[in-house]
Amino acid sequence: MSELTIKILQFVMSLSLLVVLHELGHFIPARLFKTRVEKFYLFFDPWFSLFKFKKGDTEYGIGWLPLGGYVKISGMVDESMDTEQLKSEPKPWEFRSKPAWQRLIIMIGGVVVNVILAFVIYAMMLFTWGKSYIPNENLTFGVYADSLIEAYGVENGDKIVSIGDITPKTLSIVNQEILFGDERELVVDRGGRKIEVTLPEDIDQLILASGKESILSEAYPAQVDSVVDGSDADRAGLVKGDKFITLNGQDVSIYQALINSLYENKGQKIDLVVERDGRQVQLLAQVDTLGKLGFYNVDPRQYFDIATQEYGFFESFPAGVNEGVNIMVSYVRSLKLVFSSEGVKKIGGFGTLTKLFPTTWDWQRFWNMTAFLSIILAVMNILPIPALDGGHVMFLLYEMITGREPGQKFLEYAQLAGIAILLTLMVYANGMDVYRWFTGQ
Repeated sequence: MSELTIKILQFVMSLSLLVVLHELGHFIPARLFKTRVEKFYLFFDPWFSLFKFKKGDTEYGIGWLPLGGYVKISGMVDESMDTEQLKSEPKPWEFRSKPAWQRLIIMIGGVVVNVILAFVIYAMMLFTWGKSYIPNENLTFGVYADSLIEAYGVENGDKIVSIGDITPKTLSIVNQEILFGDERELVVDRGGRKIEVTLPEDIDQLILASGKESILSEAYPAQVDSVVDGSDADRAGLVKGDKFITLNGQDVSIYQALINSLYENKGQKIDLVVERDGRQVQLLAQVDTLGKLGFYNVDPRQYFDIATQEYGFFESFPAGVNEGVNIMVSYVRSLKLVFSSEGVKKIGGFGTLTKLFPTTWDWQRFWNMTAFLSIILAVMNILPIPALDGGHVMFLLYEMITGREPGQKFLEYAQLAGIAILLTLMVYANGMDVYRWFTGQ
């Protein structure tokens, strides 16, 4: 099975689970309030469905268009735009006949289920695997600073003391604050001296334009653990234990610097200086066309004091809620970038989401991605856009506050406008995936 197939299968499996549970969040309260549900579908079924059966008043099925799913509730203006039923007098089993508070519960049910699901997944992950992280103060070799941030004063080996008023627990928090937040003042420890570094206000846009996921990472030595037989590293004479010093005269003692330098010299011959048994050895090596030599670096975990927190069954639940809330807050903060000049270029569709899954069956990463996608689904669905759950909630809140129900024609036009917006966004997002695939960007 190819790596791409594994990614696609994991994405479809995750999406199917999330969609079914989201729609159950609407279906269950609708049935509790004796509201008729005409259809319950995984994926959409324009013109035909792959599978269907009817039980009671509800048709259950699987559509052929994998863009989500839906429940069709009697007496409701939804994405089906079936308005014929609205021309007759309201029936007791119809959505429009129910009190506003019941309709509100039905509409927010899907989002509530997605949020609860994310909390439960995070709780069970913490219970099963615990949480491992590298405390910021345990970065023995400091940080590796990408050239983007190095240009503004951060150097390799610096240890981040604070960003704004925040004393970061981990380096990932620093990266998040730089990209999603407004803090631009860093204090670094450089050889025992505290140095202030000011980043430009548009550093977030510069990061997005560069296409880099982070600009600060945990630095660790470039040292050979093993060499692939018959590889360029083998032919060059590299052996286990060699510590890289320079490549074409440039310092590559940090692993990330070595990897970047190898990529810059792909397909070329290079001069290496390594430390072997306390002495310096000069080597001539050929870098392949992918920027690789053919060696494995020493496991970086041996250089860090990794903190691992274990959770009992009951204590994992509040910890899971806390984890979910923190990730939800980070995701909401990141949405501001979508509306920026560089952020709009990074929008992606199903192809982008598929890439987030691993190339092998890794259940820890699978559940982590599923929980994250559940949060994305919850946040996106609650946005006050007609045709989304949030749009229906917006109109219901208006009705509950003013005591006046929006007119059916207004709701129909709002629904059409919302569908047009969503289709435009979907075409754009997936179109960007296709564009990147063709251009290799």
